[in-house]
Amino acid sequence: MRVKKTNVDLAEGDLTPMIDMTFQLIAFFMVLINFAQTESNDKVKLPSSQLVKPPEAPLEFPIILHVAQDGAIYLGGDDYTPETLRLGLGQEISVIKAEGKSVSDANVVIRAHKDAAAGAVQEVIRVAQEQKLENFALRVKEDRS
Repeated sequence: MRVKKTNVDLAEGDLTPMIDMTFQLIAFFMVLINFAQTESNDKVKLPSSQLVKPPEAPLEFPIILHVAQDGAIYLGGDDYTPETLRLGLGQEISVIKAEGKSVSDANVVIRAHKDAAAGAVQEVIRVAQEQKLENFALRVKEDRS
């Protein structure tokens, strides 16, 4: 008796759903983690400078303060005045101390609007110095022209 040979095709899975899911996950994380906008505030337009240089090492404990054109100060999404800024900085300092670090380990990053008064920025620095903060950095936009 003769046995017929049957042509057996290999079963292959459809990879289209897996590729679609991969692209959806990539898009999700791109929206979730937008590194360029992590420090931004819509009310602050940074001044530009040709002398700007990036920091040599990443800041360990940054406290980011935004100074708007009208002199309003933003810290962590909350609105402060120079008089009430002590409260917000006190909260940040307590977090740093809870992690076992000292106040001198904190870095105050000031992002001031390009048309903000210099006195407003000086007032922010003065209030931060009263809270025993020592390290300051001013953010600007790089002028490539």
